[in-house]
Amino acid sequence: MTKKIKVLVIQPIHQAGIDLLKKKSNYEFEIFEDTNSKELQSKIAQCDAISIRTAKLSEDFINKTENLKIISRHGVGYDNIDLKSSKKKNITLTITATANAVAVAEHVLFMLLNISKRKSMYDDAVKSGNFLDRNKLPKTIELWKKNILIAGFGRIGQCLIKRCHGFEMNVFVYDPFVSKEVIESFGGKKVENLEDSIEKIDAISLHVPLNDKTKNLINYDLLKNMKKNCIIINAARGGVINEFDLDRALNENLIFGAGLDVFEKEPPDQSNPLLKNQKVFLSPHTAAFTEECMIRMGKETIQNIIDFFEKKLDKSKIVKL
Repeated sequence: MTKKIKVLVIQPIHQAGIDLLKKKSNYEFEIFEDTNSKELQSKIAQCDAISIRTAKLSEDFINKTENLKIISRHGVGYDNIDLKSSKKKNITLTITATANAVAVAEHVLFMLLNISKRKSMYDDAVKSGNFLDRNKLPKTIELWKKNILIAGFGRIGQCLIKRCHGFEMNVFVYDPFVSKEVIESFGGKKVENLEDSIEKIDAISLHVPLNDKTKNLINYDLLKNMKKNCIIINAARGGVINEFDLDRALNENLIFGAGLDVFEKEPPDQSNPLLKNQKVFLSPHTAAFTEECMIRMGKETIQNIIDFFEKKLDKSKIVKL
């Protein structure tokens, strides 16, 4: 009897992804929700494939594996997975490269519009019975013809630029790994570094991975040179922005506002000053949490596993370790 491929689904995914496994008679799977359980380590040691969302997959966990061949990340970031041990054990790491770009790009604009139009302040004025104070409220900001900088020009950045053109925004792109020709083909203008371009930018959207080069990419030295009406949106990774520097810059009125979907520590400590800063619009790392996107991500996460064992995995979905 042929040995079945064991898949461990760490943290629930959409049923559409699970249904793909159910259709495969040569697969068996288990959904494991308690990521703090000691039992998880023994489960990982026995499986051939892992589907994982945001749970940490440490060196200790990976070194205990005996048959693990593929880790399929439900998402595009992979800083929760120990890459060195994965490479050492020749484990393939995949991401849902095509699933979440639209949802995240829309979330960026959702945040940008809420901040520029002072959603909370204007909404509260009506609901609290202060409608007639409308002429006393601070004015809002238009996106029309404004300069936006997209830092990181992968699939999400490329989806975002199309939507920015709908507001007739001037789009600048910072990405050392993407050519000027490619950026211009999308209607953007390439900038070589942030420092030289930041003074003319009205909005910044971050879409870079978290690594040694991008850690604290946005810091006080950069923030103090930005326009006072600048809005920063981070739907990438929390550590890309120095959170205390951002809070300081907002309190000193160096920039207009910020939208954060991600934090350096998740969930953030209640002592984090950004949680009480009225100039920050927050969401709990849910930029990709549309119903449509969760279906796509669930299916792509599992399809990557199936394609791996059927030797037809798209190389663009494999992370180079």
